[in-house]
Amino acid sequence: MATAPGTGHQDPSAEVLTEAAAAFGLLASPARLHIVWALIQGESDVTGLAERVGGALPAVSQHLTKLKLAGLVRSRREGRRQVYFVDAAGQAAVVDVVRLLVGRLAEREVAAPAPARRLRGL
Repeated sequence: MATAPGTGHQDPSAEVLTEAAAAFGLLASPARLHIVWALIQGESDVTGLAERVGGALPAVSQHLTKLKLAGLVRSRREGRRQVYFVDAAGQAAVVDVVRLLVGRLAEREVAAPAPARRLRGL
C-alpha cells in the first residue's frame, strides 16, 4: 500500500480496488441493483423477486447467480425453495452504500419529482 502524499493515509492495494470495482460493476445493472435493494429489505425466493422487480424468472435467476458468485448474495434451501438474502455482516459496506445511495435518491424523487438525471460520461 502506498501513502497518499501529504495526507498520511494509506491507499488501498490494487487487489482491493479490483475487488471493489467488480462489486460496483455488478451493481451497475439496474436489475441487479433492484434485486440487492429488495433483498436488503428482506429475504425472498426467486419467484417473489421476479414479481417484485418485474423481471422474467430466468433473468432474475441469472442475476442471482452472478450476485452469489460475487459474494453479494447468499441462499439457503427451505424445502423445495431456494431463499436468497444479503449477508449484511459479510457485505456490510456494500449494503450500506446501496441503502444510502438508493434510499437518498428515492427520497429526493418523492420530495421533488423531476426528470431523471443522467450520470453517464462523468
